[in-house]
Amino acid sequence: MTAPAAPVIRRTDPRAPKARACLKAYYAELDARFGGGFDVSLSRDPEAVDMISPRGAFFVALDGAAPLGCAGFKGHDGAWAEVKRLWVAPAARGRGLATALMAEIETAARAMAIPLLRLDTNSALPEAAALYDRLGWTRIDRFNDDPYPDLFFEKALP
Repeated sequence: MTAPAAPVIRRTDPRAPKARACLKAYYAELDARFGGGFDVSLSRDPEAVDMISPRGAFFVALDGAAPLGCAGFKGHDGAWAEVKRLWVAPAARGRGLATALMAEIETAARAMAIPLLRLDTNSALPEAAALYDRLGWTRIDRFNDDPYPDLFFEKALP
């Protein structure tokens, strides 16, 4: 018997159906986990269009045709880019997909000559903060006015 194929990560348009399915599930999870709920319309880029080349990139992890997770980044005038919407389906957690998605983000950002990545998260997502700490991100002061995050990180890309 052969082992199941490993999930594949594909660069895609964040408006594509599989990307939208991931984002919808992500927003629903945030809404359930944040004490006051979550409303993506309060985001600066609710449609994630800033995560399309040449300003950014968006990735979806797939198990066959089923989307398992996503992540993207949006550039800020070449000086830095912001990682957004890292999510892995609960049933797929513990398989290294978040780490793999973050590696794709870093590779794509380097290819676009982006020297620095930043991201934010909320303390209601302790597994996210632990991931960023484990991957060598540095905690920094607030860099945006998004209403939901309370933890901020950056990582220089050599």
